[in-house]
Amino acid sequence: MEQAPGSPQEPQDEQGLPGCYRHPDRQTGIRCVRCERPICPECMVSASVGFQCPECVRSGSGTGHAPAANQPRTIAGGTIAADPRLVTKLLIGINVAVFIAAHVSDTFLDRLVLFGSWPPAPYAPQEGVAAGEWYRLVTSMFAHYEIWHIAFNMLSLWWLGGPLEAALGRVRYLALYFVSGLAGSAVAYVFTDPHIPILGASGAIYGLFGATAVLMRRLNYDLRPIIALLVINLIFTFTWSGISWQAHIGGLVAGLAVGYAMVHAPRERRSLVQYGTCGLVLAVVVVMVLVRTAQLT
Repeated sequence: MEQAPGSPQEPQDEQGLPGCYRHPDRQTGIRCVRCERPICPECMVSASVGFQCPECVRSGSGTGHAPAANQPRTIAGGTIAADPRLVTKLLIGINVAVFIAAHVSDTFLDRLVLFGSWPPAPYAPQEGVAAGEWYRLVTSMFAHYEIWHIAFNMLSLWWLGGPLEAALGRVRYLALYFVSGLAGSAVAYVFTDPHIPILGASGAIYGLFGATAVLMRRLNYDLRPIIALLVINLIFTFTWSGISWQAHIGGLVAGLAVGYAMVHAPRERRSLVQYGTCGLVLAVVVVMVLVRTAQLT
């Protein structure tokens, strides 16, 4: 039986925040502007003023329009999907498929990993990004070899990606993921020895870290858990050998920038600001790659 909005029976945590009416285990300080039920980011539908719950949007409560005229929207303006984790599941599936293929074929990863040029100087580069293989900036984002590497990245993708996909919408979430991953690849390409292969989804994952912090700040959530987790990961980044700190930092900075644009863009220019920011970050990526390539060739 559904509880009445605002009733004393709403689940609350020790801080007194109620749980979402659809997801009682998720504390929230946001309520539907029409029925006043507590709603979490996954259930928030952006309205002209504040947020509404999915039920009020579908019913067209108080709008005088038919339900079809009220398209459910996320906090970033995206369309609310039936499966809010579909893109995250697909990304995990692609990573796992590439991981399996890499252990079936010993040479499969050779065409996917990121490196600047090969063979080393004084020989002219014959392969790598410097030789025009820009696709490696993308394919390296899905390449893993060690089991601990893919396990850690996929757990992080599931934990961070699901809520972000629900809050941003599929298209905006996918844009955030790829822009962050490309930024991580570009920074790694610029600041890493061009003969060292780099692989992994960490650049994109750190972008999700940055966007999650921005989203939590936007919703007035407690930032201490995500900041603590990020600090721990950064400590590992700079203390463990064999980790590309360049890709992590590049992805994190891009995720902060794109995430801020996604959740703070003014309604009247929302798409322009959101995708314009993605375009600016990608332009910086292209410039970085061109400059580095000129240095290596």
